[in-house]
Amino acid sequence: MANGIGRCLREWGINKIFTVTVDNSSSNDVTIKELSKQLTKMGTNLMNGTHLHVRYMAHIMNLVVQDGLKESSVSIERVRNAVRYVRQSPARLKRFQECFDDEQLNCKKTLFLDVPTRWNSTYLMLRRAVKFESAFAHYASREIGLRHYLEHSYVEVEIPIGKLLSSDWENLKRITKFLEILCLLTLKISRSRYVTSNIHFLEICAVAVYLKQLIANEDTVLSEMAKKMKEKFDKYWGDPGKMNKIIFISCILDPRYKLESIGYALVKMFGVDPGTTIQAELTKYMTSLFSEYIKSSSKGVVLASSSDCSSLDTSTSGLSGSQASTQNIGLLESLMQDIKKYKSGSGGVDTRTELDKYLGEETEDDTKEFDVLLWWKLNSARFPILAKMARDVLAVLVSSVASECAFSTGRRLLDSFRSSLTPKLVQALVCLQD
Repeated sequence: MANGIGRCLREWGINKIFTVTVDNSSSNDVTIKELSKQLTKMGTNLMNGTHLHVRYMAHIMNLVVQDGLKESSVSIERVRNAVRYVRQSPARLKRFQECFDDEQLNCKKTLFLDVPTRWNSTYLMLRRAVKFESAFAHYASREIGLRHYLEHSYVEVEIPIGKLLSSDWENLKRITKFLEILCLLTLKISRSRYVTSNIHFLEICAVAVYLKQLIANEDTVLSEMAKKMKEKFDKYWGDPGKMNKIIFISCILDPRYKLESIGYALVKMFGVDPGTTIQAELTKYMTSLFSEYIKSSSKGVVLASSSDCSSLDTSTSGLSGSQASTQNIGLLESLMQDIKKYKSGSGGVDTRTELDKYLGEETEDDTKEFDVLLWWKLNSARFPILAKMARDVLAVLVSSVASECAFSTGRRLLDSFRSSLTPKLVQALVCLQD
């Protein structure tokens, strides 16, 4: 895989790669390591590739949620099968509509059946079904077939689903509210029309804090769900040493947050002592990264200066009058630059770097209209090198595909409900992924 990517990059004339965003397949770990070696040979592997590998955030969230949903699988399966039964024929759907009208439910929407491997569709199904709780109770009392269907459907081998209980509806109401928060988060970090890398870590921290609160909740259903999710969460985001530091730096380069916000979030997520240690390591890493940009910038300055000097050397003979005067002014400017550097080293002028000045300024107001890219564009004259670094860091993708594909779509199943689809239609659905 890495060799294939390398060939494509050479063919396209691309030799500088800042980050690569991929999902969490173990094969991708090997691919990124090999690609990093190739970039090192090309001499373009910034910071030895320590931040090259960016894990696809929406995919991790999908894995986290799927583990949590397993804890309430029985209640979810009961609703799923009830919805499936009602939607299997127009006659059943019509009878359900009559119950719907009898209960005087003011809603024009109908039942929604989910795709089990896409948890966002499960959330949408539950949200819709909860509104029709009374209609389901009325329908179950009239329709013997529904009770029979649920009693002869199985969650696992020899474990029947059973009829819908009032406790199931209470569980599903709480689960729906919980899933809504995670669904909105996934949609937020999958957007393509604004920067998302600058809010990446703060969103991760918010999820961690929320899961901790739910684990301590008296509600046993949510508590067990949160425990399962936290186990999967910690696999990817529980060890700060394994986390890509770019997700922290992108947040620091948002002038609304900077280092103080990151420090507070680290303490909330990992505790006081670990959070303080991580913040110190992060500051050191960011300073090293900024130094790399200073070096690349100074190389350009040196090349320009040497080319100026060579032109001066080849043209000094035969100069007189105003030409000689111009030559002397150029030499004087060069001398003044040397004096300025000397004074900077001896503390005669402000020795702070752009990074120090940026971090030392007050944070911007966190308004809804704030545009981080516009801010760096307007302040690039004050922070030319740091602005160049911000352009690279804020361009990092935290999710590699559109939000519609962020929820697992790989394992589509042809169950008994979809068995009437023609082969041609199945092929079309697979090709269109819709």
